[in-house]
Amino acid sequence: MQNLCQLLLIILIGASSLAIPLATVQAQEIACESDVVVQSGDTLSSIAGRFYGDAQAYQRISDATNDQRENDSSYASITNVNLLEIGWKLCIPGPVDGTPSVTSQSNVPPESNVQSQAVAAPSVPVPVQPNIDLSLDEMHPLMIEYMRQQTYPGSEITIEQQLEAGINYSRYVASYQSEGNKIFALLTVPNGAVPATGWPTIVFNHGYIPPTIYRTTERYVAYQDAFARNGYITFKADYRGHGFSEGESASGSGSPAYTVDVLNALTSLKAYPGVDTDRMGMWGHSMGGAITLRSMVIADDIKVGVIWAGTVGSMDQLFERWARRARENPSPERSQRGRWRQELLDAYGTLEENPEFWGSISPNTYVADLSGPVLLQHATGDATVPVAFSQRLNEQILAVGGDVEYIEYQGDDHNISVNLASALSSAVAYFDRYLK
Repeated sequence: MQNLCQLLLIILIGASSLAIPLATVQAQEIACESDVVVQSGDTLSSIAGRFYGDAQAYQRISDATNDQRENDSSYASITNVNLLEIGWKLCIPGPVDGTPSVTSQSNVPPESNVQSQAVAAPSVPVPVQPNIDLSLDEMHPLMIEYMRQQTYPGSEITIEQQLEAGINYSRYVASYQSEGNKIFALLTVPNGAVPATGWPTIVFNHGYIPPTIYRTTERYVAYQDAFARNGYITFKADYRGHGFSEGESASGSGSPAYTVDVLNALTSLKAYPGVDTDRMGMWGHSMGGAITLRSMVIADDIKVGVIWAGTVGSMDQLFERWARRARENPSPERSQRGRWRQELLDAYGTLEENPEFWGSISPNTYVADLSGPVLLQHATGDATVPVAFSQRLNEQILAVGGDVEYIEYQGDDHNISVNLASALSSAVAYFDRYLK
């Protein structure tokens, strides 16, 4: 009997000691650092991206909002994290473990392997635009001034096929016209009521993929989805000669063809139902980043651009890179793709002999004329496109007083694979800031 009493006493003492910290934990409340009212196109992921630089932090906002709801009915009751209603009041809790949160005015993720260099001091001369005293017939088609004087009429967008829908948006294979070529594209359109002015829209420029193996519905699926699910119409043009698009494939840097296709896509979208023509942006990766840069110094209606690992180096950087790759990895395909360089060298001389010409075909020379702010994202471990390209472009834009932000990912690769979720969240947040 005595042993039984001692055993019961031990159990009671142990239970009481466990109850104290449990009660303490249950009594803790998550404080709101700020409140947010849900706007059209908002999702928990996009809001988490704006405040934390991490779309995966959405559950923290949901939990904190529901906690506040218990004592304050002005906060929303979230029963499905995929469904928000316009006008809901959300609680944005402070950062975890004292890590600085990313405010709605910044898109820089807090991870230790990400560095922002948005305000780095320029170390390059201010780009000087060449004085082009030529008639249109005398200009080379790659010249920025020549491309500015062309028209890009686009056409009506035709829906070719309806695809399996995304989580909150519809997907289509579509087509439009560019210089007489039928160009295919992947179009996404948000579900739900169209905003009064239309949906914000992003022209999506993919990087280099061998044209003969390119397919409309392959590659960049997760990338495009990140913007589509956050309330944007997106449009990924296949470029001529890619997949089933008509026309001959070309070089992204040595021909204006792909930029022409993208500018015709931009015009075509303006007539598409539900597009807000005053809220149009552009995203580009690798070769698509160079097309985005070129487009933004030619057209004036691209409100904001995001460039990932873009081939956006100045001409001297591009030539050095191309020459080194040709030496290190010679191939018939690389020789064919690079033939335009030798043709221009034969016709116009070297960079040192004719800087005016080479400056006239480089969008970097015209960064003072960018149509909107630009976010540059690049990884230091990129073995395909040197991070120095984005570093130089960042400095060039800063040198002319332009609006640019630069995020560098330490040790990551050309696709920013390790930090993909964070990088996409930052890009979405950047578009949200200027298009929403």
